[in-house]
Amino acid sequence: MFRDLAATCEAVFGNLRGDQPDKLGLTYEHLKECNPAIVCVHLSAYGREGERSSWPGFDFLMQAEAGHLHLTGAPDGPPERYGISVVDYMTGLTAAFALVTGVLEARTRGVGRDYDVSLLDVARYNLGYHAAWYLNEGFVPARLPRSAHASIVPCQLYRTADGWIFIMCNKEKFWGKLARAVGRPEWEHDSRFETFAARLEHRELITEVLDEVLSEHSTAIWLERFAGEVPAAPVNELGPALEEARAAGRVLCVDHPARPGLEMMANPVLPAVEAHPARPAPALGADSESVLAEIGYAAARIARLRDEGVI
Repeated sequence: MFRDLAATCEAVFGNLRGDQPDKLGLTYEHLKECNPAIVCVHLSAYGREGERSSWPGFDFLMQAEAGHLHLTGAPDGPPERYGISVVDYMTGLTAAFALVTGVLEARTRGVGRDYDVSLLDVARYNLGYHAAWYLNEGFVPARLPRSAHASIVPCQLYRTADGWIFIMCNKEKFWGKLARAVGRPEWEHDSRFETFAARLEHRELITEVLDEVLSEHSTAIWLERFAGEVPAAPVNELGPALEEARAAGRVLCVDHPARPGLEMMANPVLPAVEAHPARPAPALGADSESVLAEIGYAAARIARLRDEGVI
């Protein structure tokens, strides 16, 4: 039945341990006879090759092994993971990109292939410029207080009258805008502050003087003054952050049979013409009979498969 389905579709997507696709016949080598254009995408923890192909693996383990925890947290504290499962999300997106790319290629060439995407590879790839720094210069950035950037100043948390604000002046022009916005225009041409290199050298002093001036007003007041000029953001708790998303229309309400009025985050891809459909995913097996009927299975055969527990 699976091979009959594969003969009529463009892709097979699996999320299993790396040793399972070959055992279960889910690879291109197994399926090309029934469909030479089939694209097989395998998302696993450690890939389908090597001694760890059969190992289970999860997001937090990848953060640890790929060095993400080493880069995260306070300098005097233990390594820390992210608050959300970023590696899982990024691996899913990477695998989806592989699937779409593979299908487009197969439509053109008429030949499919396997694509492998592993949690560990994606975690390593997402090291980005930190990886480039180390691989080319042997530089390992240290963890810094207040979630500070390794080379850009100011780019970290600063104190306000009622909490915190994150400021990110990653262009030279933003330093002058910030200086004027906080009422210290003389800072723009102060020799200690006027270049990225100078500000990096005087990071602690900048933290001190910005804390002092920003503590004069609330975060909301500063955001109002900075709006459109200085890159800055409030440090929201989860609840207020989601209520802000709701107010912006970025929360989707789905009429789910098991939970009427189910709310979830809306798709971040915004179509230009019509909205995405707002419906729940089908329940397990909900479409089995209709899909099998589409590929020519008779009603009696489908009923037998259901009686035998196949579907």
